Amino acid sequence: MRFAVVTMSIILLNVYFFLEELLYGDAYVYAWSAIPIRIMHGHYLVTLVTSMFMHGSWMHIIGNMIYLWAFGREIEDAMGAFRFLGFYLIGGVVAMMVQILGDPTSRVPTLGASGAIAAVMGAFLVTFPTDRIRTLLIIVIYVRITYIPAALLIGFWFLMQALNVGSVAAVRTGGVAYLAHVGGFLFGVVTGRFLANPRRLAYRSSWS
Repeated sequence: MRFAVVTMSIILLNVYFFLEELLYGDAYVYAWSAIPIRIMHGHYLVTLVTSMFMHGSWMHIIGNMIYLWAFGREIEDAMGAFRFLGFYLIGGVVAMMVQILGDPTSRVPTLGASGAIAAVMGAFLVTFPTDRIRTLLIIVIYVRITYIPAALLIGFWFLMQALNVGSVAAVRTGGVAYLAHVGGFLFGVVTGRFLANPRRLAYRSSWS
């Protein structure tokens, strides 16, 4: 597998924006996150992109970046760097718009990479449905590194997001919520396999 330049760059951008949030506070968040009522009136459309590089807490960004690193590298390798970048950005915008349309008059900032990452996960599920992911398994005092089905890990991610663990909050109190996850995931499911390069997949199969 080639080095995931785009995935790593996206992670570094997320870290940079999060540090900017910590430095400049609420004013920065309101300036660069997506606020539904502004978007619906055609204002600050650039925030549909900038908001997907922002996060509401350390747990939010750490959790998202772990999942992006786990699944993004494989999808970047399958699609190619430039196609993956376009897929990621469009998937994030689609997810953000689904969230905004669910509450178009809200003045609460919406932010986070969860929708774009959900698109990556949807693409992974249809591109590599039988893959297993190396992960740290913890059951009470039982701890080991093992391989588990990617579909199981993705399902667990959705459960965690639905319970708002590691995210900003629910729809009316801020953050990217469940509608964004659904929108991003469905976008990835529909487009992921189509965007994968058959030659790259064939090459991957030859050494796997």
